[in-house]
Amino acid sequence: MDSKVKKTTGFGSKNKKEKVRDGFEERVVQVRRVTKVVKGGKQLHFRAIVVVGDKQGNVGVGVGKAKEVIAAVQKSAVNARRNIVTVPMTKYKTFPHRSDADYGAARVMLRPASPGTGVIAGGAVRIVLEMAGVENALGKQLGGNNALNNARATVVAVQRMRQFSEVAEERGIPMEELWNPRFCTPNLSIARIFPPDTSPFLLQLPAYKISPLLCTL
Repeated sequence: MDSKVKKTTGFGSKNKKEKVRDGFEERVVQVRRVTKVVKGGKQLHFRAIVVVGDKQGNVGVGVGKAKEVIAAVQKSAVNARRNIVTVPMTKYKTFPHRSDADYGAARVMLRPASPGTGVIAGGAVRIVLEMAGVENALGKQLGGNNALNNARATVVAVQRMRQFSEVAEERGIPMEELWNPRFCTPNLSIARIFPPDTSPFLLQLPAYKISPLLCTL
């Protein structure tokens, strides 16, 4: 259900709602009844958790409360669109590296997977990854079972990820030197990273023994 609607009013005509297509799909994670104790008794409301995404690397998690289920879903979808984050992915539609994150009592573990693996996860983690467009990934809920906390923990774990190009640009080295040890040039980096007294010793070692060390610094 799309939350963004356009209302048109006119003389002698009823209110009309037109759906605005912005490229985001919505999926309801959970709808729960919540009560508020007031002076006259209890007020019944509904709380909805919705995940929106375009399956191209953008996803958001939102929550909303209202007296009706439809209104709660619409409010949570609007809230999710205000909290859109970008998921870094490789050309194989998986994560560039592993990541863990906590949110409240929830703890989420995300791992990249080879092509053809699919999304192996459950609960809110699976919904967030699918709406983001991830096709090969491993996810695990290690903490509490709260759907909202697990969904937000997944978003936090995704925000901690970085692309290889970003890391290489920050370090000032070519991207090939970052992730492929064979293309590392230890002779140019040893003097800059290691103390002068250890450089002659390291220069005598084979390149395949030094390159993995330099590429992880």
